[in-house]
Amino acid sequence: MKKAEYYQELGDGRVQCQLCPVNCVILPDRLGRCKSRQNVMGELFTLNYRNTVSLNPYDPVEKKPLYHFLPGQRILSIGPNYCNLHCNYCQNYQISQMKADTREVNKEGLLQILQEYNLNSIAFTYTEPIIWYEFMKITSQYLQENGIRTVMVSNGYINPEPLVTLLPHITAANIDLKSIRDVFYQRNCFGSVQPVLDTIRYAAKHCHLEITNLIITGENDSDEDINDLINFIASVDKRIPLHFSRYYPCYKLNNPATNTERLFYAYKQAKNKLAHVYLGNIPFDNRLICEECHTDLGARGYNIPLKIKDGKCPECGHINYGIWT
Repeated sequence: MKKAEYYQELGDGRVQCQLCPVNCVILPDRLGRCKSRQNVMGELFTLNYRNTVSLNPYDPVEKKPLYHFLPGQRILSIGPNYCNLHCNYCQNYQISQMKADTREVNKEGLLQILQEYNLNSIAFTYTEPIIWYEFMKITSQYLQENGIRTVMVSNGYINPEPLVTLLPHITAANIDLKSIRDVFYQRNCFGSVQPVLDTIRYAAKHCHLEITNLIITGENDSDEDINDLINFIASVDKRIPLHFSRYYPCYKLNNPATNTERLFYAYKQAKNKLAHVYLGNIPFDNRLICEECHTDLGARGYNIPLKIKDGKCPECGHINYGIWT
């Protein structure tokens, strides 16, 4: 246990967690909605500090997915138990919504593992690293000071102040924008969309950013849903890579798997307004296309290094959005 950051004492032994927009009011001895923070005698403590559900030094960085970040390299992946959203279609529900076995790690031990496996980046991923805030922040700072790149794969559901404090220690992020509609977040995730949009706007200015959207049959797959989401990303930065992924029935949601025609529609619409668009969870020839002259710069996928240096197009010399080496 470690004393949590970002909470307020309300009196009568109650505390309010102020880490994420849920803003849980927690009674003595009770847990917050993420099940990772507990009110202990009128103070808030984290229960997951240093505890990871997995530790994988063999992950391809493209699996995050990050297609414009250290292409072809492996990344050390770790993550906490539980999540601050409760998505009814969660693909990792066994570790995000249920209690799972964990192992203890620390920042010095992680650096030793990174050096042992000759890795130069780490990803806080799998579930929701925001609920691992205290550990992620101190570990990211320590690892960056030792030459390690840091990645956060997140739902983006965090309050502004802790986000501002965290991002100087994050090199790259993939934010899961589940839908552009608040009703989707309310119905399927027990959350709201605006904090995620705010996180994306801020992160786009302070770290390398890519965005994922899982297209779910009957939930966020209408023409309007898709085009409004694309327009939002274009309004932030048309260079931000967007990954559309195919949904399959999982956890509590039994809607049919996404029709691939919906994915191809989304891809075509996004290519009209965004420089970099990719499809996931289906066989597809993803290609990196130069933002400036539209030259094909190579395939994107697991463990596929690009044959260009520093993202520089050999035809026009333009350096494409990303962190390449």
